[in-house]
Amino acid sequence: MHNFLHILVIGVTPSLTVAALPRTALSDAGLSRSAPAGWPLSLAGALLVALPVFLQAPWVRLAPFSAALFTAPLLLLGITLSQRDEPRWASAGALLVGFSGSWLGGCLFWGWCRLHPLWHLPIEAFALPLALGGLKGRWRLAASFYLASLLGTACTDGVMAITGVMRQWVAVLQAPLDQAAPLLQAAALNVLQPLPLAVVLLAGTLLLGLCRRYWHHPDPAWRLAASAMATTLAVDGLFLAAALWAPQLSGLI
Repeated sequence: MHNFLHILVIGVTPSLTVAALPRTALSDAGLSRSAPAGWPLSLAGALLVALPVFLQAPWVRLAPFSAALFTAPLLLLGITLSQRDEPRWASAGALLVGFSGSWLGGCLFWGWCRLHPLWHLPIEAFALPLALGGLKGRWRLAASFYLASLLGTACTDGVMAITGVMRQWVAVLQAPLDQAAPLLQAAALNVLQPLPLAVVLLAGTLLLGLCRRYWHHPDPAWRLAASAMATTLAVDGLFLAAALWAPQLSGLI
Protein backbone atom coordinates (compact mmCIF):
# COMPACT_ATOMS: atom_id res chain seq x y z
CA MET A 1 0.00 0.00 0.00
CA HIS A 2 2.87 2.35 0.84
CA ASN A 3 4.44 1.75 -2.60
CA PHE A 4 1.06 2.06 -4.35
CA LEU A 5 0.32 5.41 -2.75
CA HIS A 6 3.72 6.79 -3.63
CA ILE A 7 3.83 5.60 -7.24
CA LEU A 8 0.20 6.06 -8.37
CA VAL A 9 -1.10 8.79 -6.07
CA ILE A 10 1.90 10.98 -5.29
CA GLY A 11 3.85 10.11 -8.43
CA VAL A 12 7.25 9.47 -6.84
CA THR A 13 9.30 6.36 -6.19
CA PRO A 14 9.24 5.33 -2.51
CA SER A 15 12.61 5.51 -0.81
CA LEU A 16 11.82 2.72 1.65
CA THR A 17 9.08 0.22 2.32
CA VAL A 18 6.73 0.00 5.27
CA ALA A 19 8.24 -3.32 6.22
CA ALA A 20 11.62 -1.65 6.64
CA LEU A 21 10.31 0.90 9.13
CA PRO A 22 10.71 0.21 12.83
CA ARG A 23 7.61 0.20 15.01
CA THR A 24 8.34 3.65 16.41
CA ALA A 25 8.64 5.08 12.91
CA LEU A 26 5.34 3.53 11.95
CA SER A 27 3.70 5.18 14.93
CA ASP A 28 5.22 8.58 14.14
CA ALA A 29 4.04 8.34 10.53
CA GLY A 30 0.44 7.68 11.60
CA LEU A 31 0.67 4.09 10.29
CA SER A 32 0.47 2.35 13.64
CA ARG A 33 -1.85 -0.52 14.44
CA SER A 34 -4.74 1.93 14.57
CA ALA A 35 -4.33 2.93 10.91
CA PRO A 36 -7.46 2.28 8.82
CA ALA A 37 -7.82 -0.41 6.22
CA GLY A 38 -8.85 1.88 3.37
CA TRP A 39 -12.31 2.88 2.30
CA PRO A 40 -14.32 0.80 4.86
CA LEU A 41 -13.26 3.13 7.67
CA SER A 42 -14.02 6.21 5.56
CA LEU A 43 -17.47 4.77 4.88
CA ALA A 44 -17.94 4.15 8.60
CA GLY A 45 -16.95 7.75 9.28
CA ALA A 46 -19.51 8.97 6.76
CA LEU A 47 -22.24 6.87 8.39
CA LEU A 48 -21.36 8.23 11.84
CA VAL A 49 -21.73 11.78 10.55
CA ALA A 50 -25.18 10.98 9.15
CA LEU A 51 -26.32 8.88 12.14
CA PRO A 52 -27.17 11.81 14.45
CA VAL A 53 -29.66 13.13 11.89
CA PHE A 54 -31.75 9.96 12.09
CA LEU A 55 -31.05 8.69 15.63
CA GLN A 56 -29.68 11.40 17.89
CA ALA A 57 -32.11 14.19 16.95
CA PRO A 58 -35.33 12.34 17.90
CA TRP A 59 -33.65 10.69 20.91
CA VAL A 60 -32.43 14.02 22.31
CA ARG A 61 -35.84 15.56 21.75
CA LEU A 62 -37.54 12.82 23.79
CA ALA A 63 -34.89 12.03 26.43
CA PRO A 64 -31.83 14.30 26.33
CA PHE A 65 -30.32 13.01 29.57
CA SER A 66 -30.25 9.37 28.47
CA ALA A 67 -28.91 10.37 25.05
CA ALA A 68 -26.05 12.23 26.73
CA LEU A 69 -25.37 9.27 29.03
CA PHE A 70 -25.05 7.05 25.95
CA THR A 71 -21.70 8.77 25.41
CA ALA A 72 -20.22 6.61 28.18
CA PRO A 73 -20.78 3.19 26.51
CA LEU A 74 -19.72 4.66 23.16
CA LEU A 75 -16.45 5.89 24.66
CA LEU A 76 -15.87 2.67 26.60
CA LEU A 77 -16.47 0.54 23.49
CA GLY A 78 -14.15 2.74 21.46
CA ILE A 79 -11.33 2.52 24.02
CA THR A 80 -11.78 -1.25 24.32
CA LEU A 81 -11.67 -1.82 20.56
CA SER A 82 -8.66 0.47 20.21
CA GLN A 83 -6.68 -1.96 22.38
CA ARG A 84 -7.20 -4.82 19.93
CA ASP A 85 -4.23 -6.12 17.95
CA GLU A 86 -6.31 -6.37 14.76
CA PRO A 87 -5.76 -3.03 12.92
CA ARG A 88 -9.35 -2.79 11.65
CA TRP A 89 -10.85 -3.21 15.10
CA ALA A 90 -8.34 -0.79 16.59
CA SER A 91 -9.18 1.76 13.90
CA ALA A 92 -12.91 1.33 14.50
CA GLY A 93 -12.31 1.91 18.20
CA ALA A 94 -10.41 5.14 17.56
CA LEU A 95 -13.20 6.30 15.27
CA LEU A 96 -15.79 5.63 17.98
CA VAL A 97 -13.75 7.66 20.47
CA GLY A 98 -13.84 10.63 18.10
CA PHE A 99 -17.53 10.10 17.43
CA SER A 100 -18.33 10.05 21.14
CA GLY A 101 -17.04 13.62 21.41
CA SER A 102 -19.29 14.79 18.58
CA TRP A 103 -22.22 12.84 20.04
CA LEU A 104 -21.89 14.43 23.49
CA GLY A 105 -21.56 17.94 22.05
CA GLY A 106 -24.69 17.42 19.97
CA CYS A 107 -26.63 16.10 22.97
CA LEU A 108 -25.63 19.05 25.16
CA PHE A 109 -26.67 21.61 22.57
CA TRP A 110 -29.87 20.04 21.23
CA GLY A 111 -30.96 18.86 24.65
CA TRP A 112 -30.58 22.06 26.65
CA CYS A 113 -29.27 24.95 24.52
CA ARG A 114 -31.09 24.60 21.21
CA LEU A 115 -32.69 28.04 21.56
CA HIS A 116 -29.25 29.66 21.61
CA PRO A 117 -27.74 29.05 18.15
CA LEU A 118 -24.65 31.13 18.89
CA TRP A 119 -23.74 28.59 21.55
CA HIS A 120 -23.80 25.72 19.07
CA LEU A 121 -20.20 25.85 17.90
CA PRO A 122 -18.63 26.58 21.32
CA ILE A 123 -20.51 23.65 22.86
CA GLU A 124 -19.60 21.30 20.01
CA ALA A 125 -15.95 22.40 20.39
CA PHE A 126 -15.71 21.41 24.07
CA ALA A 127 -13.13 18.70 23.24
CA LEU A 128 -11.09 20.85 20.85
CA PRO A 129 -7.94 20.98 23.04
CA LEU A 130 -7.97 17.20 23.43
CA ALA A 131 -8.44 16.69 19.69
CA LEU A 132 -5.60 19.04 18.78
CA GLY A 133 -3.36 17.28 21.27
CA GLY A 134 -4.30 13.87 19.86
CA LEU A 135 -3.35 14.66 16.26
CA LYS A 136 0.21 13.46 16.75
CA GLY A 137 -0.48 10.52 19.01
CA ARG A 138 -2.27 7.19 19.02
CA TRP A 139 -5.66 8.92 18.83
CA ARG A 140 -4.93 10.54 15.47
CA LEU A 141 -7.96 8.97 13.80
CA ALA A 142 -10.27 10.03 16.63
CA ALA A 143 -8.94 13.57 16.50
CA SER A 144 -9.20 13.85 12.72
CA PHE A 145 -12.84 12.70 12.73
CA TYR A 146 -13.82 15.06 15.55
CA LEU A 147 -12.01 18.04 14.01
CA ALA A 148 -13.46 17.40 10.54
CA SER A 149 -16.96 17.16 12.00
CA LEU A 150 -16.34 20.37 13.93
CA LEU A 151 -15.12 22.13 10.78
CA GLY A 152 -18.28 21.05 8.99
CA THR A 153 -20.37 22.41 11.86
CA ALA A 154 -18.48 25.69 11.77
CA CYS A 155 -19.07 26.06 8.02
CA THR A 156 -22.77 25.27 8.39
CA ASP A 157 -23.24 27.73 11.25
CA GLY A 158 -21.26 30.40 9.42
CA VAL A 159 -23.37 30.09 6.29
CA MET A 160 -26.56 30.16 8.36
CA ALA A 161 -25.40 33.35 10.06
CA ILE A 162 -24.40 35.07 6.81
CA THR A 163 -27.57 34.12 4.95
CA GLY A 164 -29.84 35.22 7.80
CA VAL A 165 -31.22 31.79 8.67
CA MET A 166 -29.82 31.95 12.19
CA ARG A 167 -31.89 35.07 12.95
CA GLN A 168 -35.04 33.01 12.34
CA TRP A 169 -33.82 30.00 14.33
CA VAL A 170 -35.51 30.80 17.65
CA ALA A 171 -38.81 31.77 16.01
CA VAL A 172 -38.95 28.42 14.19
CA LEU A 173 -38.15 26.37 17.28
CA GLN A 174 -40.56 28.21 19.56
CA ALA A 175 -43.48 28.29 17.13
CA PRO A 176 -46.35 25.78 17.41
CA LEU A 177 -45.99 22.81 15.09
CA ASP A 178 -48.56 24.07 12.60
CA GLN A 179 -46.71 27.40 12.33
CA ALA A 180 -43.13 26.13 12.56
CA ALA A 181 -43.22 24.30 9.23
CA PRO A 182 -44.17 27.39 7.15
CA LEU A 183 -41.58 29.49 9.00
CA LEU A 184 -38.86 26.95 8.28
CA GLN A 185 -39.89 26.73 4.65
CA ALA A 186 -39.81 30.53 4.33
CA ALA A 187 -36.29 30.59 5.82
CA ALA A 188 -35.18 27.96 3.30
CA LEU A 189 -36.71 29.92 0.43
CA ASN A 190 -34.70 32.96 1.49
CA VAL A 191 -31.54 30.90 1.03
CA LEU A 192 -32.42 30.55 -2.66
CA GLN A 193 -32.19 34.30 -3.17
CA PRO A 194 -29.18 35.28 -5.36
CA LEU A 195 -26.82 36.58 -2.66
CA PRO A 196 -27.48 33.90 0.01
CA LEU A 197 -27.36 31.20 -2.67
CA ALA A 198 -23.99 32.52 -3.86
CA VAL A 199 -22.68 32.28 -0.28
CA VAL A 200 -23.95 28.70 0.02
CA LEU A 201 -22.41 27.67 -3.29
CA LEU A 202 -19.08 29.33 -2.48
CA ALA A 203 -18.86 27.66 0.94
CA GLY A 204 -19.84 24.30 -0.54
CA THR A 205 -17.26 24.63 -3.32
CA LEU A 206 -14.47 25.48 -0.88
CA LEU A 207 -15.36 22.64 1.45
CA LEU A 208 -15.64 20.22 -1.45
CA GLY A 209 -12.22 21.33 -2.65
CA LEU A 210 -10.78 20.52 0.78
CA CYS A 211 -12.46 17.12 0.65
CA ARG A 212 -10.94 16.30 -2.72
CA ARG A 213 -7.50 17.42 -1.59
CA TYR A 214 -7.59 15.45 1.65
CA TRP A 215 -9.07 12.35 0.02
CA HIS A 216 -5.94 11.93 -2.10
CA HIS A 217 -3.62 12.42 0.87
CA PRO A 218 -1.52 9.34 1.72
CA ASP A 219 -2.33 9.65 5.42
CA PRO A 220 -5.54 7.70 6.20
CA ALA A 221 -6.50 10.23 8.87
CA TRP A 222 -6.86 12.91 6.19
CA ARG A 223 -9.05 10.62 4.08
CA LEU A 224 -11.26 10.02 7.10
CA ALA A 225 -11.54 13.79 7.58
CA ALA A 226 -12.47 14.20 3.91
CA SER A 227 -15.20 11.60 4.25
CA ALA A 228 -16.64 13.33 7.33
CA MET A 229 -16.68 16.76 5.67
CA ALA A 230 -18.20 15.44 2.45
CA THR A 231 -20.97 13.75 4.41
CA THR A 232 -21.63 17.01 6.27
CA LEU A 233 -22.17 18.67 2.89
CA ALA A 234 -24.57 15.94 1.83
CA VAL A 235 -26.53 16.13 5.11
CA ASP A 236 -26.79 19.92 4.83
CA GLY A 237 -28.11 19.54 1.30
CA LEU A 238 -30.71 17.02 2.44
CA PHE A 239 -31.76 19.32 5.27
CA LEU A 240 -32.21 22.25 2.88
CA ALA A 241 -34.23 20.07 0.53
CA ALA A 242 -36.42 18.85 3.39
CA ALA A 243 -36.95 22.40 4.64
CA LEU A 244 -38.11 23.42 1.16
CA TRP A 245 -40.42 20.52 0.31
CA ALA A 246 -41.25 18.76 3.58
CA PRO A 247 -40.27 21.00 6.54
CA GLN A 248 -42.19 18.86 9.02
CA LEU A 249 -39.76 16.01 8.24
CA SER A 250 -36.58 18.07 8.60
CA GLY A 251 -35.95 16.99 12.19
CA LEU A 252 -35.57 20.56 13.41
CA ILE A 253 -39.21 21.03 14.44
